[in-house]
Amino acid sequence: MAEDKRVGPPHAGSERETLRAFLDYHRATLAMKCEGLTDAELRQRSMPPSTLSLLALVRHMAEVERAWFRRVFEDNDAPMVWSDEIDFQAAYDDSASTRAEAFAAWEAEVEHSRRIERAAPSLDLTGRQPRWDEEVSLRMVMVHVLLEYGRHNGHADLLREGVDGVVGA
Repeated sequence: MAEDKRVGPPHAGSERETLRAFLDYHRATLAMKCEGLTDAELRQRSMPPSTLSLLALVRHMAEVERAWFRRVFEDNDAPMVWSDEIDFQAAYDDSASTRAEAFAAWEAEVEHSRRIERAAPSLDLTGRQPRWDEEVSLRMVMVHVLLEYGRHNGHADLLREGVDGVVGA
């Protein structure tokens, strides 16, 4: 893995600054875990019968970003990235995927999420989570997505070690 260029969260920032920084830190962690690997290495699965791979995690997090930011605050009917139906498992099928495709989709969704968050007047902004048919706050969305990254970055640690023995970060 390359040099660690992640920016840590502020030690005394506001709630919003802290959530934003932790989210960006975890986004950078996922990207860092994938650095320097070929498409084939990124598709290497954890263990049968799991379809979990680093590339699948990137694809899944594109879906998470879209489902929790774009679909909640802009367009409840926006299609998912990798499936015509609301099927989060479709992202884990990386058999025909490439780094370029997966990262382009993920990075686009991250930027879209950042625009939504920055444009919001406060963390109290609410939107409708279509899967639950309930109102949720931007605060809840940011915490939920942060937890998704935290959990999946733990998976990424193990997957990266399994690919080439690299540990850390």
